[in-house]
Amino acid sequence: MIKQFVPQEACLNCRRCCRFSDSNSVWLPCLLNEEIESFADKPGIPAVSISADKRIVPVANSAQDGFLCPFLNTGDNKCRIYEARPFECRLYPFLINLRDRKVLLTVDLNCPYIRGNIQSADFKRYSQDLAAFLNLPEQLKTLKENPQLLQAYEEVAEVVELGLPQDEIK
Repeated sequence: MIKQFVPQEACLNCRRCCRFSDSNSVWLPCLLNEEIESFADKPGIPAVSISADKRIVPVANSAQDGFLCPFLNTGDNKCRIYEARPFECRLYPFLINLRDRKVLLTVDLNCPYIRGNIQSADFKRYSQDLAAFLNLPEQLKTLKENPQLLQAYEEVAEVVELGLPQDEIK
């Protein structure tokens, strides 16, 4: 289980996550292969469309331009499936990034909480713990089997290189 780094109050007040400028945004959550299979079996999870590249298909935002995660409750800014949310959502604002033939743990610099805390001891400690977790053999196996998680995100800061050579990815 990945502990959330950003405090709940900061997330709920931000109103930036789970909102996308276009329907093909790189920021749309990718699903693990096992999440795709299990979503259909979990009671209480609304049916959603999943794209060919294993991303959640967003819905048009009727209140503004852009698109929303179909699991976002815009009334209270909470995730309808928070306890069962996808791995990538649990990881955020940390991201798995593929850059220059390296698999990197990065952090989204668009997150206001991160911008204000990236130099803190808590951030450094959390980053080290998260990198250690992601470098466990079973987590590296998960990343290897789910190459859709490896994206070329922009506006991120590199945290650490993970122990997964790109040539080992399916």
